[in-house]
Amino acid sequence: MEYNSALKSVIIVAGGSGKRMNSQIPKQFLLLNNKPILMHSIEQFFLFNDKITIILVLPENQINIWNDLCEKHGFIINHSIVVGGKERFHSVKNGLQKITNITGFVAVHDGVRPLVSKSLILRGVIAAQKYNAVVPVIPVVNSLRQIIADKTKHIDRQNLRIVQTPQIFDVSILKNAYNVNFNPKFTDDASVVEANGVDVFLFDGEEKNIKITNKLDLYFADFLINNS
Repeated sequence: MEYNSALKSVIIVAGGSGKRMNSQIPKQFLLLNNKPILMHSIEQFFLFNDKITIILVLPENQINIWNDLCEKHGFIINHSIVVGGKERFHSVKNGLQKITNITGFVAVHDGVRPLVSKSLILRGVIAAQKYNAVVPVIPVVNSLRQIIADKTKHIDRQNLRIVQTPQIFDVSILKNAYNVNFNPKFTDDASVVEANGVDVFLFDGEEKNIKITNKLDLYFADFLINNS
């Protein structure tokens, strides 16, 4: 329980539009095992620590839809809703304004990674207690090539990793890092923290912790959730 309670808060960012799904419904609201994807993501952090502060960041025009879905599905896990910004960076920055604890750790998680496991979160918290700024990663299994002008070059994949969420940080480190203006190089929270001079460490992610971006991902997630 000591590890569970160390994770004081989580910011769950959900700003998808559903374009790559060819759906008019934002992807975080699509059904997975009879309930919206986003509800699965929130539930996993609540199951890890039922006292955790959950901050959900949504586009302003999706908040009413989400509230209606919560009523329809009887979703009663306590959470706060924050209006998102133009870029993911701005959305996380807005979410951080709601974090009141000055000690402990905060996680930032993609709302469309509904299969994040409690064991993955636990590994992250244990790593964060040692290193203060950590991200889950998995190995690159495909061959890679880099495009340079009109040529391509093989890239050694041995030292490359695919980054996942939740990314977990000492709360003061993350808040300090976000005291800057947006830079297009900020593709995730680790890149923001690193730009502030803090080393970021890696821990083992999970293959099944997929980010749902298209229909194939949704089918795969449905298979995993019903065959595990």
